Amino acid sequence: MTERIVVVGAALFDDGRLLAARRSAPAELAGRWELPGGKVEPGESPEAALVRELREELGVDSATVERIPGEWPLRSPYVLQVWSARLLPGSAGPRPLQDHDELRWLAQDEFWDVDWLDQDVAAVRELSARLDAGTR
Repeated sequence: MTERIVVVGAALFDDGRLLAARRSAPAELAGRWELPGGKVEPGESPEAALVRELREELGVDSATVERIPGEWPLRSPYVLQVWSARLLPGSAGPRPLQDHDELRWLAQDEFWDVDWLDQDVAAVRELSARLDAGTR
């Protein structure tokens, strides 16, 4: 059996808006949008990985809130799990530091204004449904 490697994505919310990050690398993903995040390192919890990745990629201090139900396959052996997250008080605003060239805060009616990476589409659909139901 192939070992599963978890990639964490952040549904980072601020004032009811979701942060989307446009990939600048690798070339096959450049120009498309994703929920920021990255791989969970050996011995690291997904929540700790998400906080670390947001600090490295966006320069923000954050806290995870809850895991969004579901898990989405990436290329084998990777799977995507998404957590809602929030900026900590006093954290600098996010800026694209690694692998991204633009960030956008999207209101719920703007979620589909960007060209999401295929694997993020299902996660964003789940986020939208949760917002419609009054949960996040």
